Amino acid sequence: MTEILKVKKLYSDAKLPFYAHQGDAGMDIYSREETTIAPGETKLVKTGISIELPQLTEAQIRPRSGLALKHSITVLNTPGTIDEGYRGEIGVILINHGNKDFQVEKDMRIAQMVIKPVIQVELQEVTDSLSNTERGQGGFGSSGTK
Repeated sequence: MTEILKVKKLYSDAKLPFYAHQGDAGMDIYSREETTIAPGETKLVKTGISIELPQLTEAQIRPRSGLALKHSITVLNTPGTIDEGYRGEIGVILINHGNKDFQVEKDMRIAQMVIKPVIQVELQEVTDSLSNTERGQGGFGSSGTK
């Protein structure tokens, strides 16, 4: 079943998200502005669009692998979460991990947007132990690297 994602251009020259290939998980989203991101700097880059998500979904904003590999540009809070009820302009928090300025151009593909289902749960506070598992409390590298 195909869901509908309503997209509103906040400016006539904004670009709609776009699946580059059939079967892609993420839609490319575009910058509406030009800016320079210096090494180590973080910038909020506006897209000029807002969305209305289907019920019980979220939009995840993720980096583009080409920008990460070629320019060390990534989404700082990856994945960024857009909740179902948000109707404001989508902005992407980009960070430059490289060693030279990065020029964001208008209409540049700056991130991907993936629509995912959301499961809301009912919390149950417990005072006794949680169930035992093979992993237990092991984390932070407990499975090794080889």
